[in-house]
Amino acid sequence: MTRAAPAMHRSAAKPARLSAALTARTLIAAAALSLGAAVPAAAQTAAPPVADWNAGVEVKKSPAAAAKPANTTVIERAGDGKSGTAGSGGQLRLVALLTADGQQIDQGLVWRVYQNASDPAAKAKLIAENRDASPTLKLPPGDYTINASFGRAHITRKVSLKPNTPALEQFILNAGGLRLNAHVAGKPAPPGMVTYSIFTDDRDQFANRTAVMAGAKPNLIMRLNAGIYRLVSTYGDANARVETDVTVEAGKLTEANVVHAAGKATFSLVTRAGGEALPDTHWTVIAANGDTVKESVGALPTHMLAPGKYTVTAKWGGQIFQSEFAVKDAETVTVEVLNDNASAIPATGPGTGPATGVIEPSLEIKNP
Repeated sequence: MTRAAPAMHRSAAKPARLSAALTARTLIAAAALSLGAAVPAAAQTAAPPVADWNAGVEVKKSPAAAAKPANTTVIERAGDGKSGTAGSGGQLRLVALLTADGQQIDQGLVWRVYQNASDPAAKAKLIAENRDASPTLKLPPGDYTINASFGRAHITRKVSLKPNTPALEQFILNAGGLRLNAHVAGKPAPPGMVTYSIFTDDRDQFANRTAVMAGAKPNLIMRLNAGIYRLVSTYGDANARVETDVTVEAGKLTEANVVHAAGKATFSLVTRAGGEALPDTHWTVIAANGDTVKESVGALPTHMLAPGKYTVTAKWGGQIFQSEFAVKDAETVTVEVLNDNASAIPATGPGTGPATGVIEPSLEIKNP
């Protein structure tokens, strides 16, 4: 038996859609983008942030008055005889830019220096790691591979250092920012209810995308290399999901405004209508196409589901019971499954037998 609770968010101007509306703000990146976290106002010691970048962007017109302390990690290796800061070689200064004609990045960088091996088949050795914006390193003459990371944006280059010769190397990251704004029923999504994952546009031989990051939260600026990405936003822990492609441009902030359509469903297995829910019930929610959407255990599990028709099975005390229900956008539904013969199904019913298309092995047991 299915009872629909009163609709939620009826004051919304229009219902949410299972789609994504994207808007790109082409703002020149005059400063560093936030490393996935908003910078508190109290931490902003330089000029005020750009007006439209209200999450962790600072504009610094001049370098800090006082020199920052050294922020270098030297990787010592037994029998190496060399280190990332010692030797008779020259000095190497590293500088990173957002774009070729952009401003120098002055925070949030991680530099990693690898010493190339004499054997081409051998791997390069990590000899130093530095988190200064523009470090000056003392390195022995030789060939190095240097990686500059800025959030999820990065670039790797090979650098050759000559004896007693200072060098300046610029790394152009071509980085931009991406910020997700999630809405449900015409309002911002509740905190902690939406997470999103970012995948590359390229696919491998099996047509799979490479994950750039997972479990990110909305309203935070993520630094990425310029390019096309696949954005997957999930509301709740089930199938209320939106997928769309977004383009990140170098030196610009792209805002993805995602509109989720979902309803809340709460399940209970009862011996009579309105009765107390039975504990330790194993639940399986199945979509109309037969796919398993969610499995959970408990007396009153609650899940956010995409609008549509579903079948739920409840396994308790060695028996399986089922009920059909529907979910509408921005509504809450309470699904009561009766623990009686009318709701009971055979043990080979939906959600209990082998998946469609799966052939069970034929076993032959012989006694010795």
